[in-house]
Amino acid sequence: MSYYLKKFWRQNLLVILAQIVMYGLAAGSSLIRMQVVQSIIAWDFRQFLYWSLVTFSVMSLNSVVAAVEAILRARATRAMNGQVRRDMAATLLERSHQEYHAQDTGEYLSWFTTGVDQIDGNGWYSFFGITSYMAQIVCSVVALASVHWSLVLASLLMAVVMVTGPKLYEKKMEQMSEVCAQGQAAGVSGIKDMLRGYDALRFFDRSSRFSQGISQANDKMERPFYQRSCMSAIFYGGLGIANITCQILVNCLVAFLSIQGVIIQSALSGCGTLCGNVANGVTQLGFQRMCLVNSRPYFARITVHDSGKEPERPQGPEPVEKSISVEHVDFGYGEKKVLEDLTLTFRKGKKYALTGPSGCGKSTLLKLILGWLPNYRGAIRFDGKDARDYTPEQLQQQMSYIAQDVYLFNTTIRDNITLGEDFTDAQLEKALRDSALAGDLKNMPLGLDTPVGEEGASLSGGQRQRVAIARALIHNRSILLVDEGTSALDQKNASIVEESLLANPELTLLLVSHHLSPERRRQFDGVYHLDPVAAGSSEQL
Repeated sequence: MSYYLKKFWRQNLLVILAQIVMYGLAAGSSLIRMQVVQSIIAWDFRQFLYWSLVTFSVMSLNSVVAAVEAILRARATRAMNGQVRRDMAATLLERSHQEYHAQDTGEYLSWFTTGVDQIDGNGWYSFFGITSYMAQIVCSVVALASVHWSLVLASLLMAVVMVTGPKLYEKKMEQMSEVCAQGQAAGVSGIKDMLRGYDALRFFDRSSRFSQGISQANDKMERPFYQRSCMSAIFYGGLGIANITCQILVNCLVAFLSIQGVIIQSALSGCGTLCGNVANGVTQLGFQRMCLVNSRPYFARITVHDSGKEPERPQGPEPVEKSISVEHVDFGYGEKKVLEDLTLTFRKGKKYALTGPSGCGKSTLLKLILGWLPNYRGAIRFDGKDARDYTPEQLQQQMSYIAQDVYLFNTTIRDNITLGEDFTDAQLEKALRDSALAGDLKNMPLGLDTPVGEEGASLSGGQRQRVAIARALIHNRSILLVDEGTSALDQKNASIVEESLLANPELTLLLVSHHLSPERRRQFDGVYHLDPVAAGSSEQL
């Protein structure tokens, strides 16, 4: 948390200065109101009008400063929340493919929504609450000191009592906040699962399971928050009783000093208010400190801070000049072995197909070559250089990958192809032609500027795959890995795309397919058939 407070220290300092002015005016108005009451006691009408006018002016100015403070606080909060989300993104980008996919996207979604809400509500709000109440306490103590020193001493003793209590529960509340964070993530993931399975449950008349799933997810989220709220309510109820007791004792001191003639009679009202400000301020300090504790688990997720600069990519291996070799590779997901003693060779510029039944490791092999699954035995080499010597980002500098499940961003077709990079019209036209997407665009009034909708919902499955193929082709990588990338295309368009890929002499192609016609098999330089938990065998054509 301190990182963000320091990074945006100017914005935060302006908020604190506004709070000091605001509570300084509030404390001053309490002293001025004492003079108003005193003028009434003395039956001095002119003094009454004068001090009433001063009170009105000071309180009006206080209202203006309060509005300014609220605007400055919102500005600082917006800046810090923006940085938090950027840092969350940077933290995720530091994760490997395997680490990232170890958690559901629903949990990550909760980081950027619920997590930031908790940081906002328990972090920034509490921090500004602490600075606000500290300003209130200091200004009130200074005002009390101008009346009599004993009132300051009484207020400080009261502060000690009110500060000590929250420390007793701080560790327990931090533990409960961690449980709340975990429950929130689990609940969001459960709701997301139900929403994605909505059609299947309705189709098979299992609407009750949808309602039960939402209810169970709600319970995961709300139960820990309820337990934490109950503990907080009991604790702060006891703290409130202590606060009331202290205020009564201070009021007794003010009454005694007034009766003895040490302070003016009107101090009975004004000093009571000031002492109450000190007591309430100290109580709220304890409460805000506990809220800060609640925000720690959400800050703990952030391990990297975004610098705002494009990270420098270390140089990867030299472009493949000879071959990619897979040498005696074993790999499994937990206890389930998928590949065993697999040895294959893919030569530069050649075209290869990977066939075999579901679960035999075709997609897994592509992910191994991409560097996404590092925990394998054996070796994968690029021109003899071990792939383990490079990061996945370095390896992917010369590779493109088309997954079976295509994802499109909720922007235009153009943006989904270029991903924000600049390409010439000739490059775009070639990618559209080679992906067989050009024909689809002729029937779209907006062409490349056609919105694709959320997750590409406005396009057909085949169109989404053609966009993904165009995306891969336009970035001009020399190695293309295709995991059933033409499965959603009709035979005509699939043939157009595959013919284009097979005809590119500079492209090294690895294509996963469940079925290859005899004619298509002859067009590949190598067809590798994989069997479940067995070494791959190759059929060279």
